[in-house]
Amino acid sequence: MEAPPFSIAVSSSSSSSRTVFRSLSSSAHTSSLFFLRNNHYKTRHLKVKSSGKFAVRASLSGDSVVTLLDYGAGNVRSVRNAIRYLGFDIKDVQTPEDILNAKRLIFPGVGAFAPAMDVLNSKGMAEALCSYIENDRPFLGICLGLQLLFESSEENGPVKGLGLIPGVVGRFDSSNGFRVPHIGWNALEISEDSEILDEISNRHVYFVHSYRAMPSDKNKEWISSTCSYGDRFIASVRRGNVHAVQFHPEKSGEVGLSVLRRFLLPKSTVTKKPNEGKASRLAKRVIACLDVRTNDQGDLVVTKGDQYDVREQTEENEVRNLGKPVELAGQYYKDGADEVSFLNITGFRDFPLGDLPMLQVLRYTSENVFVPLTVGGGIRDFKDANGRHYSSLEVASEYFRSGADKISIGSDAVYAAEEYLRTGVKTGKTSLEQISKVYGNQAVVVSIDPRRVYLKSPDDVEFKVIRVTNPGPNGEEYAWYQCTVSTIFSLT
Repeated sequence: MEAPPFSIAVSSSSSSSRTVFRSLSSSAHTSSLFFLRNNHYKTRHLKVKSSGKFAVRASLSGDSVVTLLDYGAGNVRSVRNAIRYLGFDIKDVQTPEDILNAKRLIFPGVGAFAPAMDVLNSKGMAEALCSYIENDRPFLGICLGLQLLFESSEENGPVKGLGLIPGVVGRFDSSNGFRVPHIGWNALEISEDSEILDEISNRHVYFVHSYRAMPSDKNKEWISSTCSYGDRFIASVRRGNVHAVQFHPEKSGEVGLSVLRRFLLPKSTVTKKPNEGKASRLAKRVIACLDVRTNDQGDLVVTKGDQYDVREQTEENEVRNLGKPVELAGQYYKDGADEVSFLNITGFRDFPLGDLPMLQVLRYTSENVFVPLTVGGGIRDFKDANGRHYSSLEVASEYFRSGADKISIGSDAVYAAEEYLRTGVKTGKTSLEQISKVYGNQAVVVSIDPRRVYLKSPDDVEFKVIRVTNPGPNGEEYAWYQCTVSTIFSLT
């Protein structure tokens, strides 16, 4: 299988009236509300109407309660919203006893392996979790919640895991041309009746991870499905009432909700022939990219710029208003978008932790939109009016807690790249390094706003250029792309 192309969604509007151009090379500029990988769209039946189809209270008894193990890293709001959407209440784990007393337990592991194990061990929850699973109690691990079941991981390590499943979690091999992390919608090869996977068949689910567990003779009794991305890796495991998946059901639209629903409302056990395996591959992508800012009335609106100008060419000169962010995000999700990206184009000028409207957009959107949410704008180190310093990690953490799955870094990433190219040293202090260390590099997106610069000859510069289809203003046949970064100025 050939390596899939890497897609970047690039906004055509900018909040700035002045920009600084940086000579970092990039791929071709694609400006569109929808970015289509390979210019195709492949539907995966992701439409989920907010009609409350599944939002029926499971019961008025304790059977409607789901115990959630949230150790405080990353976005578990989406899992919470999906559970509530399906009609269940949530009890958070506070003590090891809460794990042992759970009727059904969901562990939405997010972040990196070592910090997660540190929290589980320091709070005495690792031993309780092992006991719960070894006693065949109803359990669903998600993403890192699957990886922690294995003996150890190479991430931040080697680091010892819970040791319930034989095997070592290793990083994807990028030497075969496949980019790491594995991000996107991929199909499963279901090898065993898993019950919770009954409605998946050959439909796609959402993955985002840099590390994976590999099938072996020692763990084959656990494996219920695999997936292919360069190598064949474990996509889900099942033994009795214990389930775990590498993909994110809470971000996989309708098919993902069916996985959660089947775990929460299991049917009677039946013998069923497994779905026949099918060669899996990444699906084409449709990403809705929404530029968001406040208008003159203080309302948060979706807008779009015309050569960086987001104001209407009228006497009122108002900010161009294309709709409300939450409503538009919900509509794009229903129409089949498999990711929604918010770019707060005025985020650079305000203190992001004080931007309650933007945080509320994430919270409300994640209640009914069950695909990945990305947010960018102003994610960098800040100092507030009282002189208190906030790191980019603290800023990103609040976005994650509010419902974001990935954060997008723009100008700060360009500065970090320039510094690294100049010194060749990774300081560990950049926003890219700080955030990826805690949440994993799959949680950090670099977004660039490029400007095409035409050249008569590729020899005019030292870096890579492309041959253009349409010549430049003076007949130039080549071009390269400058990254633009915001500077301090007064925004109109």
